[in-house]
Amino acid sequence: MSAAEREAVLDILHSERFRDQTPAEVQAALLDEGTYLCSVRTMYRILDGQNEVRERRDQLMSPNYAQPELLATAPNQAWSWDVTKLLGPAKWTYFYVILDIFSRHVVGWMVATHESATLAGRLIHESCVKQNINQGQLKIHADRGPSMTSRLVAQLLADLGVTKTHSRPYVSNDNPYSESQFKTLKYRPSFPDRFGSIQDARAFCQEFFRWYNLRTPSFWNRHADAGNRSLWPRPGGDRCPPPGAYGCLCGPPGAICPPTAPTGALAGSRLDQSARTGTGEEGKTTVNFSSKCLKMLDTFR
Repeated sequence: MSAAEREAVLDILHSERFRDQTPAEVQAALLDEGTYLCSVRTMYRILDGQNEVRERRDQLMSPNYAQPELLATAPNQAWSWDVTKLLGPAKWTYFYVILDIFSRHVVGWMVATHESATLAGRLIHESCVKQNINQGQLKIHADRGPSMTSRLVAQLLADLGVTKTHSRPYVSNDNPYSESQFKTLKYRPSFPDRFGSIQDARAFCQEFFRWYNLRTPSFWNRHADAGNRSLWPRPGGDRCPPPGAYGCLCGPPGAICPPTAPTGALAGSRLDQSARTGTGEEGKTTVNFSSKCLKMLDTFR
């Protein structure tokens, strides 16, 4: 078709009589009057050339969520937390876990009979206090569950100075660290098909995390190199919380936590030449600390 013929078709389609009708309706009305301009497909082609072929109804426009990215170069810089279900005596027992994504160390966990933002906020607050988290130090990632997106948890994180991030909607693999940890838990040979009571679930998790947090020497090396105090829950011999409360893993339930080494000794625990030869106070402390870790790891192997 020539440019003049295309312009004539557009004028007909833009006219007040046909502007709210489809090309098929326009062609049928013109044929009843004995007028033939072009085929229906040609009308659509002409309209498409003017960017006039689209959905006229209001459409739901979903925002383009960016893929979450967390960078951690030392412990207690980025945490991931989630809630999973364990089969209990009635139906479900809810299991809360907070994981450090740098060292894969579980900094806090809790077993409860229900899922709520109040319990989640309590666990997060206790874990931040136990790990001595400062304002602006930590980022915490979670999916978009009801507890994770609740106003109560959001206000708590704002008060603590913790930055929160969430998975993209309907994307199940944006929280891989917590999901991988849950799989490790549920694929253990000793994991039961159903827990007899919530006390059984807490006892199992207590033993599981005692093994999980001490499973590899890399955990000790990373926390020692960073000068981090989370090797033990509290310095100075504080009493551990009751079993299954907030993840105290240093000894039997109700035991006294062993004191930690000074921060300077941990911060200077790189294996430099003075540490290998055992010269100097800093090197001597480093060698003693490493041998203690190896003894403990051999106990749990």
